[in-house]
Amino acid sequence: MSFLQRIQATIRQHDLLPQPSGAETVLVALSGGADSVALLRSMLQLGYRCDAAHCNFHLRGEESDRDEEFVTKLCHKLGITLHKRDFDTTAYAAERKESIEMAARDLRYGFFRQLLNDKHYTAVAVAHHRDDNAETILLNIMRGTGLQGLTGMPYSNNGIVRPLLDVSRQDITDYLRDLGQDYVTDSTNLTPDVKRNAVRLKLMPLLRQLNPAITDTLLQNAANAREAQQYIASRAYSINKVEQSDGSVAIRKRDIDGQALLFEILHPLGFTPAQINDVWRNLDDQPGAIFRSATHELLRDRENIIVREFQSSRVPESCVSFNAGDDAALLGQGIRTRIVAADSIDEISKDPCVACLDADKVGACLCLRPVKQGDRFVPFGSKGSKLVSRYMIDHKFTAFQKERQLVLTNGTDIVWLVGQRPDDRYRVVKETKNFLLIETFA
Repeated sequence: MSFLQRIQATIRQHDLLPQPSGAETVLVALSGGADSVALLRSMLQLGYRCDAAHCNFHLRGEESDRDEEFVTKLCHKLGITLHKRDFDTTAYAAERKESIEMAARDLRYGFFRQLLNDKHYTAVAVAHHRDDNAETILLNIMRGTGLQGLTGMPYSNNGIVRPLLDVSRQDITDYLRDLGQDYVTDSTNLTPDVKRNAVRLKLMPLLRQLNPAITDTLLQNAANAREAQQYIASRAYSINKVEQSDGSVAIRKRDIDGQALLFEILHPLGFTPAQINDVWRNLDDQPGAIFRSATHELLRDRENIIVREFQSSRVPESCVSFNAGDDAALLGQGIRTRIVAADSIDEISKDPCVACLDADKVGACLCLRPVKQGDRFVPFGSKGSKLVSRYMIDHKFTAFQKERQLVLTNGTDIVWLVGQRPDDRYRVVKETKNFLLIETFA
């Protein structure tokens, strides 16, 4: 097949774009390099209506401005609408404490997605080709990855499409030569000062000496990995996940029968390959270990792993004073108090989220706070006091539950282990005149 036929076959096989009709427009990411210029010219030759987007990252001085001037003239010559954006990439990277390469990527794709949404483009076409894909697979292997990383670049992802993913860099330059189409060269791509350049300029030539078909080999392995990854992804999606009352999700350890499955569950939540490996190797060790990503935290419990969104701070202590007839919410913590006459209640609730206490014994001030070391109370129905920590152990609290457990005090004593047990010393009796009703609410 010709160059254009191969691109057309890729678009159809992977359903990247609808058939050209003139009614829809594709946004082409245009840097001015050979790959993006070939993408734009081939899309136009295939009959697609195109606009272009160019980013000037101001990282290469006059060369960056040269690239912008080149794409401006090219789009004018081809009758293409060009969207341009200037970025202070160095400042952006310093502000977010990330590499220049990562900062440029964030800015570039942020710009593309903004245009995609604002202008209602059919898709954003980017010019990654099969050699880029092979390099990406090697980079993923070097940094550590699961099956997803071994699959390489996707043909499409959230509006981003890669029509050139089945053609090589040589195919691209041959196509441009035949067209008589010039392009610009990024001089930073010619020095092995970043990992991708080192892979392209040093590692790949060495691998080709050992295996001239190394790119084909890597991409065939990627296809095999993609098939396996899709199977494991379907298993990860269907695995039983039990939502807990605190919003966390529990997954039974016995249902996780391989590290690849665990990776598929945890990696989208920000956990690193090293963390996932640690969780897997120690899955059946002593419970209680907690692992944290930027957005989530994981608890290795007795029978389960429990995952929840990261909660960086504990609930602060808060106090409220109240009078008969008051309704009060304690600083937004979802606790409501109310004093009512004893003869107005027919039945005392047995709901653990509701406490019914002797208002006169409790007093007129309540404080809500997290459990502290050494806290003791007399669980309802008991004769003697008990450490709250021992109560939580006996009732098989997870480390997450222990961390978030609250107590309600009257300044000196715990009157309610919130959502669990009231203190027996403040229980209502026949002589109780006023009930203090306390309840939790969402």
